Amino acid sequence: MGIYLSTPKTEKFSEDGDNNRLRYGLSSMQGWRATMEDSHAALPDLDASTSFFGVYDGHGGKVVAKFCAKYLHQQVLKHEAYLAGDIGTSVQKAFFRMDEMMRGQRGWRELAVLGDKIDKFTGMLEGLIWSPRSGDRKDQVNDWSFEEGPHSDFSGPTSGSTACVAIIRDNQLVVANAGDSRCVISRNGQAYNLSRDHKPDLEVERDRILKAGGFIHAGRVNGSLNLARAIGDMEFKQNKFLPADKQIVTANPDINVVELCGDDEFIVLACDGIWDCMSSQQLVDFIREQLKSENKLSVVCEKVLDRCLAPSTAGGEGCDNMTMILVQFKKPTQSSTSVDEKSPASEEAT
Repeated sequence: MGIYLSTPKTEKFSEDGDNNRLRYGLSSMQGWRATMEDSHAALPDLDASTSFFGVYDGHGGKVVAKFCAKYLHQQVLKHEAYLAGDIGTSVQKAFFRMDEMMRGQRGWRELAVLGDKIDKFTGMLEGLIWSPRSGDRKDQVNDWSFEEGPHSDFSGPTSGSTACVAIIRDNQLVVANAGDSRCVISRNGQAYNLSRDHKPDLEVERDRILKAGGFIHAGRVNGSLNLARAIGDMEFKQNKFLPADKQIVTANPDINVVELCGDDEFIVLACDGIWDCMSSQQLVDFIREQLKSENKLSVVCEKVLDRCLAPSTAGGEGCDNMTMILVQFKKPTQSSTSVDEKSPASEEAT
């Protein structure tokens, strides 16, 4: 699915960073696709004790993924649950908040500014005309519906995005996921999936889709979307008699809270452009092998992208946009990787 180029765009956006608790590298590449619809966020210091990493894989356009990369972590920080130490609740609310914020005049304008040139100009122009003035703006920064204008009845974007987020505070890791991007942890070299791919044929997803009045055809929701959960995709969220988590497609994330231990080496967040080509265990094995000779984590990510890139578009796999974030935990004391046999609580991956 999607339009392919005659030759792939292999230029990569890569980045490295660290703090006293962890270090990370990331890389993204457009590949064979005609447009780049992935976005990401990497904030090793979301606050003094917390790190945030997110991968957003857009479909039907790039704007929802870009919107999430810009605003989702901000909403996590602003929620009262976060201030009370409940990261899981705050990130869940932030996922739902993305859908709310993309509606109405302000939502339309923000998406327009993140879009292509003509939309960007129109969005900026409407911002000058319709956005709240000076003193009003401060009071209304979180209440986007207050902004009135020609798009006040905008119900939200028809395009959408996955969201897979990892938040690390002390020895606690919180993973939130909606869609088929994935987070995997390497524990003593064993891959464990910390998220579940939300495909329409999963029983819990199928039940919700059917109860909300939708259907599944050829593995796709209403014959079009191959995801059961996503941010955006408002055409699947129009039932006014159902709450947000019961709609045909929902932004409701699975939340997984993991206590990190000394055996935990790194986590990977990546879009399905990677997972279509490598299993969780294959990727962990590849990364561990690369880390023996390569210290720069973004270079390791780049090597994964190059390995996954298909030689042609004939097969489909390896032709998608690709984004990957690799986060390595720093050990309190410098030691070599332990190989003790343990039975981790997370779900073993293949």
